[in-house]
Amino acid sequence: MGGNGPGRDTERARSEDATALSELARRAYERFIPIMNAVPLPMTADYAALIGNADVWVVRSAAGIGASLVLVPQGDHLLIESIAVDPDRQGEGLGRLMLHWAYARAQDLGFNELRLYTNVLMHDNRAWYKRAGWTELHEEQRGDKRIVHFAYWLQPVAQ
Repeated sequence: MGGNGPGRDTERARSEDATALSELARRAYERFIPIMNAVPLPMTADYAALIGNADVWVVRSAAGIGASLVLVPQGDHLLIESIAVDPDRQGEGLGRLMLHWAYARAQDLGFNELRLYTNVLMHDNRAWYKRAGWTELHEEQRGDKRIVHFAYWLQPVAQ
C-alpha cells in the first residue's frame, strides 16, 4: 500500500512481523493491567496465526512497527480485533490512521458496519471511540473481563 489517503503509511503485516506485533501489543496494552486487574487480550494473541487468518495491517518506520490493526471479517460486519500504537508514538495520529484504514477496508470488503469491543474499565479508549462516532451497544461478561461492544456504520457507497 502507499500513496495518499488514510492508508498512505499502512501495509499488510508479514509473517516475520509476528514477534514485533506481540511486543508492540505488550507495550501498548500493559498499562491497562492494573486498571483491569487482568491481562488485555491483545497481549496474549497469537500474531503468527492472526497474520495467516485475519486482515493484519501495520505502520512501519525506521524505528520498527509503530502501530497495528487486526481486522476479522464476520458474517455481517468487520470486527476490529485490536488497534495498538507504540507508546513512544502516541499523539502522532496513528490510532486515528488505523481506524480510518479499518473504515476503508470495510468498504473494500463490502461491509457497511464495523464492530469492536473493549474492557469497560478502559475509560480513555471508550471516550476515544465515542469521539470518533462509535456507538456503545451493550456490556457483556466474558471470562474474567467485563467488555463493552461498539458499532460504527459507514455510509453505503453510491453505485
